[in-house]
Amino acid sequence: MVEQIGIERLTGIIAFARAASLGSYTAAARSLALSPSAVSKSVQRLEQYLGISLFTRTTRSLTLTPEGRDLHERALRLLREAEEIEQAAAAARAEPAGFIKVTAPLPIGAHIIAPALPRFRERYPKVIIDLRLGDRFTDLVEEGIDVAIRVGEPADSRLIARKLAPNRICAFASPSYLATRRRPERPEDLVDHDCVNFRYQSSGQTLRWPFKVGDKVIEIVPNAVTIVDNSDAVAAVVAAGGGVGISPTYIAAPYLRRGQLVPVLKEFAVDRSSITAYWPESRRGNPNVKAFVSFLGEIFPSPTAWDAVFSSVS
Repeated sequence: MVEQIGIERLTGIIAFARAASLGSYTAAARSLALSPSAVSKSVQRLEQYLGISLFTRTTRSLTLTPEGRDLHERALRLLREAEEIEQAAAAARAEPAGFIKVTAPLPIGAHIIAPALPRFRERYPKVIIDLRLGDRFTDLVEEGIDVAIRVGEPADSRLIARKLAPNRICAFASPSYLATRRRPERPEDLVDHDCVNFRYQSSGQTLRWPFKVGDKVIEIVPNAVTIVDNSDAVAAVVAAGGGVGISPTYIAAPYLRRGQLVPVLKEFAVDRSSITAYWPESRRGNPNVKAFVSFLGEIFPSPTAWDAVFSSVS
């Protein structure tokens, strides 16, 4: 008689597959909503049962052993089959209910998605939303994400995409700053201004400022006097009179309404890629995903409210 697999071993296989795909227990724990120690112990128990080492461990990383690489492919096939069972059951359910995992960059999630979630829950009270904010391009299939909102286009043929809105960015300054400094008329005039720039947390690189000049887009890296690694902080520094900064219009719009910011070099503003929703092909018939993607169309009308504000301010 073939021994049936127990829950503890199945949990270990799931923990092992996620840790191997993401490269660390911490990332796997975040994906599974567990503690890193719980993931580590689960993998260790699986190794003890199998009698082999799945990882070569260092203080900073996990590396699959040859045996681990072979079992990782098998574990991924098992998880994909389990995923198909779950999605088939969800598709058979007419009413949206249960969990939906959504990921978005921090500024888009905080400014656009999060304020709209109560309205979504009023419409679908049986849905529980797990919103995860961050700029990392996660593997949606590997991490069990239902819908991702991202700026740009990740190359993954397993994903369905729907463009939501342009990612319009422009330079801004406060009226108080412009009262003391000559307003820049062309991008090269920024050399004579205090600039506030953004630094990517993932790479440590500073933002190259794009400007549309004629039929081309040029990029410059200003000599910044202030550098911060959060988009909201850039807008806050600039609104306080800290200089000229570049910002997406959805972040700048509240400051524009209050008169704390005004566009500069507006005629050179750029639509840099698009804000796009992605979801795995396996989620195509999922009622939760269908309801949420439809709702995103309401959150991102054309034109968006923030771009309407931007267009109305000179």
